[in-house]
Amino acid sequence: MDKYTYFLSDLHLGAPYLEGARENELRIVRFLDSIKGNADTIYLLGDILDYWYEYKYVVPRGYVRFFGKLAELADAGIKIVWMKGNHDIWIFDYLPAELGIEVKDGTLVEEIHGKKFFLTHGDGVGKIDPKFRLIRSVFRNKFCQWMFSGIHPRWTVPFAYNWSNHSRYTGEARGIPDESLLKNLKEFVKEYHQLHPEIDYFIFGHVHVLSREIMESGCEMIVLGEWIHTFSYAKMGVDGLHLLKWE
Repeated sequence: MDKYTYFLSDLHLGAPYLEGARENELRIVRFLDSIKGNADTIYLLGDILDYWYEYKYVVPRGYVRFFGKLAELADAGIKIVWMKGNHDIWIFDYLPAELGIEVKDGTLVEEIHGKKFFLTHGDGVGKIDPKFRLIRSVFRNKFCQWMFSGIHPRWTVPFAYNWSNHSRYTGEARGIPDESLLKNLKEFVKEYHQLHPEIDYFIFGHVHVLSREIMESGCEMIVLGEWIHTFSYAKMGVDGLHLLKWE
């Protein structure tokens, strides 16, 4: 049987603006179960959880079925790489130790089935809005993380979900693509590929739109969509790259 590498992002499990949290989790569990027979690697390109913060001795409740399925796949020998997004920044050592997955922050360049892939969530490349850049730097600052960890979860968790909840009023929550974000990714790909022409595919999440485009330089840019409306993913095998939707 041919083996495939899978890519998906922006599940936003636990998001307060999504109805049917349990069904959302079960949907992705069913999907993962459906690919366990032919997957050799699964890349999770960020914002898998809408919020996650590990304290030293305490981790958030929920996601048991999802985490259990990841552990099952990892135990079966499937490589799982979880790349941090802007919602699941604060993954430290619990998920790698308990689930047997790799957690990466930033970007990855990987050779997959003879092709070069550039992989990242998408929030940290190109020209970043100054306000978002400031927030991003604060969230990733070790001292700020240490200070935040000193606040009791009874206050931090509701605060985080209230912060996330405001996106239900934005185009992002309604599945409307942010054209400025797409334009930023295209500009980044154009500039990066000039310096690294060996890259065949650039794969992003973050923008919440399903998109595949052949760039002028010959590489392809793929934006994976999300699991709020489109339930989309990509898979790569000997027969090439496919961009699909889970029904």
